Amino acid sequence: MIKKCESCQNGCPCKCKIGGSIFGVLLLVGIVILALRFFSPEDTWLCENGQWIKHGSPSAEMPTEKCAIKGEVKNEVKVDRAVTNFSECEAAGYPVMEIYPRQCQGKDMIYVEEVAVDNDEEEKHKDLIVLDNIHAGSYIESPVTITGKARGNWFFEASFPISIVNWDGLIIGQGVATAKGDWMTEEFVPFEAKISFDKATYKNNGSIILQKDNPSGLPEHDDALEIPIFFK
Repeated sequence: MIKKCESCQNGCPCKCKIGGSIFGVLLLVGIVILALRFFSPEDTWLCENGQWIKHGSPSAEMPTEKCAIKGEVKNEVKVDRAVTNFSECEAAGYPVMEIYPRQCQGKDMIYVEEVAVDNDEEEKHKDLIVLDNIHAGSYIESPVTITGKARGNWFFEASFPISIVNWDGLIIGQGVATAKGDWMTEEFVPFEAKISFDKATYKNNGSIILQKDNPSGLPEHDDALEIPIFFK
């Protein structure tokens, strides 16, 4: 039979000391459990591949801030203001994708950086068709008026077709350019076109395609001038 000890001396079993040690261990375990419960990220929202994923049972609502995709530079948006091009998007603090050309992810549009735009097509076609008011890298909005001059054989029945396409080559607007003079000639003839187009989505770059009218349908008579542009 174990005696009750006032102190652990003279070989008497230390019932009091053992009891105190057990209590201390239980208290420590309780503290650790509480710490893990309140400070561990078990119940939270995790950002994975551009999406917020619920982990456990978070008490908070899903975050409203953008979940950055791997490869993007996640910047803090400085101000909430209207953005119409890459420079304004970057200045506002929206994330920039470091690809070529760089692209800035705005609220509802990706803005492509205005790097040196290739105008080889304009140079190549300068003896056949020339534009007055729109060139490679121009910004346009709907409706757009296009003026210039083209050789008479670029027309048929005093007109030729024009298409406006988005970044993916999808036609978002079509119309015809009309000759402003006698088109039955080999000389340059002034033309004008006014074309409405759908609002661009996803990216703000596209092209205007001025197609030589080819009533014969023979591919050897096909030709077109494609101008890379940006949408406002």
